This record gives sequence, C-alpha cells and structure tokens, in this order.
Amino acid sequence: QVQLVESGGGLVQAGGSLRLSCAASGIFFSNNHMGWYRQTPGKQRELVATIRIIGTTYYTDSVKGRFTISRDITKNTAYLQMNSLKPDDTAIYYCAAYQNDGTTRWGQGTQVTVSS
Repeated sequence: QVQLVESGGGLVQAGGSLRLSCAASGIFFSNNHMGWYRQTPGKQRELVATIRIIGTTYYTDSVKGRFTISRDITKNTAYLQMNSLKPDDTAIYYCAAYQNDGTTRWGQGTQVTVSS
C-alpha cells in the first residue's frame, strides 16, 4: 500500500525558512518522479516543484531561487527546503508521487502559514 506522509509545516514569519519532508512507503523515489504542490482555499492545486528519477528538477517561477526540492533515496524521503518565505507562500503543501501506471499518489498535506 502506497503511503506518503508530509511533515515540517508550521507558522513562520516572512523571510523565514521551513523544510518539508515527505516520507514514502510502498513506492520508491528512486524509480518514480515526484513533486510538491500547494493549495489555498478556493484555488486550484498548484505545482511548486518536481524532481525526476534522474535528479533533474523543475520549479514554478514564483519559488525559483528560494525553494529547493531534493530526496534521500536511502531514506525514501523527499524534501522541500523553503527559504525567504513570503505571505503568498501560505498554503497546504502536498507531496505527490507519479506512479509508472500514470496515476498520482498524494499525501495528506501539511499547512504552511507565513505571517507578514
């Protein structure tokens, strides 16, 4: 059974940092692409960053230079390091794993709140 568990969210002041973690079971980041998304009330879920099997990364423009996606294959855990946080980064952040059958598995989400 595939399970993704996010952690690391919380309340931080603008300019601060947080590191989100996504621990996976039943699926391996060594052979699945994965990504981080975020969602605010009334808006569609937004892609934040992805990391492919070979390690190449993608970032949406609004987080380039501030966020870093990474993974530790030995721990089967992915991370999203978020620096220079802004109030606009406030959202629920979700981890996603893209399975080889074309489906996507989601974590339960972790709340990030950035105060001004």
